[in-house]
Amino acid sequence: MKVAVMGAGGVGGYFGGLLARAGHDVTFVARGTHLAAIQERGLRVESANDGTFTVSGAAVEDTSGAGFHDLVLFNVKMYHNPQAIESTRPLMGP
Repeated sequence: MKVAVMGAGGVGGYFGGLLARAGHDVTFVARGTHLAAIQERGLRVESANDGTFTVSGAAVEDTSGAGFHDLVLFNVKMYHNPQAIESTRPLMGP
């Protein structure tokens, strides 16, 4: 399954990381230094239940070239909703 994770912080990173570890094609949508870290080193997840692991996957800020996804996990703070909602449009089919 092709999954986009809008907001790859604590919540989005955890669930996106589990999906990537399970073999799904995950694209993380992030910004700034967090985006750069994911692009360079992958996404590291530390969990009391699931242990510590690092997953790789596409990491983008601009979603216009990411293509359609089967599922979009929306994990952003409420004050970012208007911009983040617009950013999901290229990820969803017509």
